[in-house]
Amino acid sequence: MQFRVQLEMFSGPLDLLWYLVRKHELDVLDIPVALVTEQYLEMLQVLEQIDVNAVGDFLELATRLMEIKSKLMLPRQEEDEVEMEDPRQDMVQRLLEYKRYQDAAGMLEERSRDWQQRFARRVNDLPPRSVDPAEQPIQEVEIWDLVSAFAQVIRNSEAVQPAAIRYDDTPIDVYMDRIRQRLASEPRLAFTSLFTEDMVKSQLVGIFLAVLELIRHHQVQVEQTELFGELWILAQPAAVGSSSA
Repeated sequence: MQFRVQLEMFSGPLDLLWYLVRKHELDVLDIPVALVTEQYLEMLQVLEQIDVNAVGDFLELATRLMEIKSKLMLPRQEEDEVEMEDPRQDMVQRLLEYKRYQDAAGMLEERSRDWQQRFARRVNDLPPRSVDPAEQPIQEVEIWDLVSAFAQVIRNSEAVQPAAIRYDDTPIDVYMDRIRQRLASEPRLAFTSLFTEDMVKSQLVGIFLAVLELIRHHQVQVEQTELFGELWILAQPAAVGSSSA
């Protein structure tokens, strides 16, 4: 069985940027561009490992962030400071507009849940249909926290990579089975425990993609008990002991 994780699940560059703003509790009207750019580029390196051909939109915003950062670092004459427009202004406006759409989507979703509680749907009012798990999105808070944690794994592994080039072509479904087997005997797994120092980058990426697939197929869930803390992987009750995707 072949698996392909596409970058549409990552929602887009503004979603990542908004995540970084929320994660660090930044003032959207006064974003510290140096900090955000550094972390954005770090996340981008992870996305490139997954599919280097599908990060065009993310690269465009990365270029814009670096341009803004360079403008803010340029020395200014005192008389020019009042006249010069803040180079962050366009990005801030885009973020605020994105937030408005996010808030509106959240409000509509909440209203939908409210109406579902008021009006029961008849059992046979819709024809039966199968839901393809591959089409189900991963929640943003899960995916970006996972990407952030995986970026740390990659950083740690780069210091101990062997001189000789090695490649691992283990199918992703094999990694998925290994994770399920561990969850059958352990109530929850630390995300970082899935990786070891002797793994090559292709193994790291394979395991990360396996986690994403298990989440998207609703076989595991991820929780974080404290801010910036360890991510824990738990099996969904129906998936414990299962070995099929």
